[in-house]
Parts: sequence; structure tokens; C-alpha cells
Amino acid sequence: MRITRTRTCTTRSRAAIGLAAAGALLALTGCGGDNDGGGGSTPDSTSGSDSAPTVRLPKLNGEKIEVAAVWTGPEQENFTKVLKEFEKRTGATVTFVPAQDPIVNFLGTKIAGGSPPDVAMLPQVGAIKETVAKKWAKPLGPEAKAELAKNYAKGWQDLGSVDGTPYGVYFKAASKSLVWYNNAVFENAGATEPKTWKEFLTTAETISASGVTPVSVGGADGWTLTDWFENVYLSQAGPEKYDQLAKHEIKWTDPSVTQALTTLAELFGKPALIAGGADGALQTEFPASVTQTFTGGDQPKGAMVFEGDFVTINIAQTEAKIGTDAKVFPFPAVGAEPPVVTGGDAAVALTDSKGAQALLTFLASPDAAKIWAGAGGFISPNKSLDVAAYPNDIQRDIAKALIAAGDDFRFDMSDQMPQSFGGTPGKGEWKALQDFLKNPKDIAGTQARLEADAAKAYGN
Repeated sequence: MRITRTRTCTTRSRAAIGLAAAGALLALTGCGGDNDGGGGSTPDSTSGSDSAPTVRLPKLNGEKIEVAAVWTGPEQENFTKVLKEFEKRTGATVTFVPAQDPIVNFLGTKIAGGSPPDVAMLPQVGAIKETVAKKWAKPLGPEAKAELAKNYAKGWQDLGSVDGTPYGVYFKAASKSLVWYNNAVFENAGATEPKTWKEFLTTAETISASGVTPVSVGGADGWTLTDWFENVYLSQAGPEKYDQLAKHEIKWTDPSVTQALTTLAELFGKPALIAGGADGALQTEFPASVTQTFTGGDQPKGAMVFEGDFVTINIAQTEAKIGTDAKVFPFPAVGAEPPVVTGGDAAVALTDSKGAQALLTFLASPDAAKIWAGAGGFISPNKSLDVAAYPNDIQRDIAKALIAAGDDFRFDMSDQMPQSFGGTPGKGEWKALQDFLKNPKDIAGTQARLEADAAKAYGN
């Protein structure tokens, strides 16, 4: 998701958030608690009917609403529960429209054919800006704006705004600076949770020596590799450089990028540390990178997998229990402080219908967030949502850390960029980093390709 921010956090404030999030997670790694794996839910937790509604919605009997999103599998199923509750409250009929990446291209085809969905869930800030520039997106109505102002920190409101006008409601967020691990493997190897990048590499070698490949990488999905880069870069280069690179105010040939790629190559350049080696990783999609970490008991294909809180959805598809079999630690500090990178999906209206605005109002409320939170695999930036809605202590504490961050966080860099560079399969940054995973010695060549593609996408 892309972002134009007028406010940036200082190194001190970012560090404080990082330490708070790290402390919360580290305290939970030995926690059993309510650990159902994030996969199950009770009727009360998902129906939205166990407490009085906090938001008033209009009656929309007979109105048909289409919602487009790239979500599939459990994510689509859980979002559908949210839409069903909206139907129940309003009388409208809501249809989920499966979209493909890049979603702006998909929407362009639908709009050109005269059948735009009423609402789209946009996974990039740049996609919001692009839909506004193309005059597809409709500004939030007064009810949705009021709900947004009441329930969201200014930073999240700004993410969904273009030139000061609010268009998007960030319904789903992600904490993208987490490493999940197979506890049985760690115990057998005598490994401990690393706090620094150097310790992370040492831990990986320790696990490798025990007979298990240490790191699972979903390299078939280029976005996972951008997340690896962003966490290393933010911690190592700092937030100011991060903001500059996100806006292409510095080039990808900058020495700070060289340093980050060199650091990543310390892992990517050792095929024995990656499940299946580089070739295997490039054929492994993100869901499989998670499930293969928590399948096979203490002999999985990989012992650790890096990604956001949404990993819990995929862990729930295994027999592993979060907090006992599956544990988590913050992405290790490469520089002075560990990184804190977030992401998210925003709802944007593409038609002027009453139903579209009502759905945005609902999605901006804690009522909607509570439904998916209870199902697991979801973190909301809605500060009015009671964290008791989450199914286990780990997700509750991740949510608390996200809300405690307020406006002080760094949003996923690739999602801030033009979609043609930062959000398109087989192109731009996704493709360049996949090539880098295959040949991590070619740092200069990788930087040159990144810069050429970025310059074309940004027009500078």
C-alpha cells in the first residue's frame, strides 16, 4: 500500500514502538493461553450479534452490492462473514467478486465494460491514488467519514486520503515484522530466539547443524521478498532513508540499498539455509512456505518463516497450535532497532450508490472488525475494537502494539510505490528481487534493474 505522509516519525518514536512490540511478542512466546490456532470461531464471535451494534445503517432492502478483492481461501471466507452480517442488518444482497493482481488492471477491465464493483478492497496505497487519479474512486460520505474519524488514528486516515480528501477505509491491517518458528525444532537444536541479524544467522546455522533446514521462503510470490528487503532496509538505513526510497527521492543505486542487499545476501547466498534452496524457494508460494514450517513435527521442511500476523491463517491449516508448537519473535534488528513495518487493505467506493457508502460506514466500525477478528488471521487498525475479540493472546498483543503505535509507523514500502513497480507479479521490484534470490551475488545488477524500472514507473 502506498502512502503520501506529511508526518514522519522520529528515530526515537519508531524505536519505542519497536521495543514495545518486541516486548509484547517476546513475553508471549512461551504462552499457552487461548491458542486455538486462529482457525476456529464461535457463533458469537463471528455473528456480530452478541453485543449491541455501535453503528446505525440504513435499510437497503432489494439493493445489490458487489465487492471486489484479491482475497481467496480463508481470507475470502472470513470476509464473507463480515458481508453476511451487513446483509443481515441492512437487507441488501452483497456479492463477493474475486479479483486478480494487479487489482487496478482488473478494475479497469470491469469499468471499461460498464460493470464496476460498488466497492473494492485495495491492497496498495498507490492503488488508491491511481483510482482517484482515474476518477474511479468516490470520496467517503459523511457517515463513513464520521465513523472513520471516531475509530482511526490520523495516520490510518491519511493513508486512505488523497490531497486531503478521504477515500479509503483501512479495514484490515498487518504487522509485517514477525518471524514464526517451529518450537520443537528450536528445542531439539538448543536454539534461542535471536534479537539481532547476526544472532539470526547464528540461529539458522545452529538449526541447520541439527539436521533441519532453517528458513522457509515463499519466493514464488515476489511480495514476500519485498517484505524481507523492507525490514532489513528500515532497520539498517533508518526511517528517513526509508521514506526517501519509497518516494524515489533517492535512487535504488544508493549505497544504502547496496548495504541492505549485501545483508540479505548473507542469507540468500547460502542455499543450505533455505528450504529447497533458491530454486525451491522460487517455486514455493507463500501459503506453502508457512504450512511446510509447521507440518512434519520436529522434521519440517523449514524451521522458521518470516511474514506478518496473517501467517496464523495458514498455521491454522496445520495441526500446530499457536503459542506452543508455533511461536513468534520480532524481525531481528539489523541496525540499532528492530523494524516495524505495517501493511493493510482499504475499502474504496467505485459507485455513488447508497449501499456502497453504507458498507464503507460498516467497515469503519468496530462491529465489522470484530467479526473477522474472532475468526483469526486478522488485525484491525480500528482503535475502538475490543482486543478481547481476538482468539489468542499473541494476536491480542500484536493488535495492542499496532494501536499503541498511533501515527508512528512505517507502511509497506512496495505498497507505497506505483503499482507497476511495487505491486505487479513478474515485473518491477517483485521480479528483480526474485532474480536476486536466484543470484544474490549480482547486487550491482539488481540495483541497476531496480533503478531503471523505478525511474520508468515514477516518471523521473
